[in-house]
Amino acid sequence: MNFVEELRWRGMIQDIMPGTEEQLLKERTSAYIGFDPTADSLHIGHLVGVMMLKHFQRAGHTPIALIGGATGMIGDPSMKSSERNLLDEATLRHNQNGMKAQLAKFLDFESDIPNKALMVNNYDWMKDYGFLNFIRDIGKHITVNYMMAKDSVKKRLSGESSEGMSFTEFSYQLLQGYDFLHLYREKGCRLQMGGSDQWGNITTGTELIRRKDGGEAYALTCPLITKADGGKFGKTESGNVWLDRRYTSPYNFYQFWLNVSDADAEKYIKIFTALSKDEISALVAEQQAAPHLRPLQKRLAEEVTVMVHSREDYDMAVNASEILFGRATSDALRKIDEETFLQVFEGVPQFTISKAKLSEGIKAVDLLTEEAAVFPSKGEMRKTTQAGGVSINKDKLEDFDATINSSFLIGDKYLLAQRGKKNYFLLIAE
Repeated sequence: MNFVEELRWRGMIQDIMPGTEEQLLKERTSAYIGFDPTADSLHIGHLVGVMMLKHFQRAGHTPIALIGGATGMIGDPSMKSSERNLLDEATLRHNQNGMKAQLAKFLDFESDIPNKALMVNNYDWMKDYGFLNFIRDIGKHITVNYMMAKDSVKKRLSGESSEGMSFTEFSYQLLQGYDFLHLYREKGCRLQMGGSDQWGNITTGTELIRRKDGGEAYALTCPLITKADGGKFGKTESGNVWLDRRYTSPYNFYQFWLNVSDADAEKYIKIFTALSKDEISALVAEQQAAPHLRPLQKRLAEEVTVMVHSREDYDMAVNASEILFGRATSDALRKIDEETFLQVFEGVPQFTISKAKLSEGIKAVDLLTEEAAVFPSKGEMRKTTQAGGVSINKDKLEDFDATINSSFLIGDKYLLAQRGKKNYFLLIAE
């Protein structure tokens, strides 16, 4: 497969250095993308870079994931208005291990294929590089004029509220440039990829390789992902959408993709899945014919959730979604884990009821009026039940006088009462 052509139809190329496509068509090539180890998990903002490496490996080339242990100690000034907190080595190593486990779901690091993926950490070659040696060997090859002309530097220095830029941050592009030179020498790496905000830093690397070694190296960037409404991609009210289930559960992860707009779904399915052009065209046609069925969002959510988590997590997320929006049964309620169950019903009114009373059995009408104020009166509860508007654990209550006991409990703790179609109440037995 032609890697550049693949990225082009997916809308994943912003800038590309002349000669890049020819190099990739000529021979197997190594390329790297840098990831900041500021947390022990990637978030979906990183997924564009991860997918670029995935497509790169699919095209027969060798992907290198660079963990920015050294540069993470400084902080990249690109498109940021302030410096970031610096990390210690123990934290960096912990974060690197977490990120590698996630990247292994997308990239083949282990098999015997000739283009298996590599992971490197620039801290390993920077930690013993003395300052005097660095400025003599590297600094003298890149002029201050060249560095000042970069957009990332100009933006920080010209910003009205800018407090300027420390020498530490100013030196960032030299360090990133040296990473490229090191990988060019040690791994034969000829290409660096990244977001469009990295273009200046990447081209500093290609310039350094040219000036130091007379070598030829290339650069390719993808557009920064935006939402159709102008909002920031990957941010929700609760912050980043993470790939680690400790920070974003598979259910909430699935919901994020399921709830994107039609315009965004058409763009994202090209970027965040490996589906073919024909498959995506067919889904777009389905969406246009029946937008209310949301085939694009459903397939996007499926592909990304399975890729990041697992088929089982995806199935559980679908079951959980059906509980609120579909015709789920009490069986579906019992199949989802407690964490997902509580997330589905986050924000619904909750009542604590007596487990002891429940074990003896209690009439539904008493349970939903006296023990838990689901209904303001027994008369209203009786009338709604007779009209078929009351459910316990998604099963319609036929008789307002029916006995409810502890065998109804989900996970030996919860009862889900429903008044009408949309009013849910969570009863917690203690």
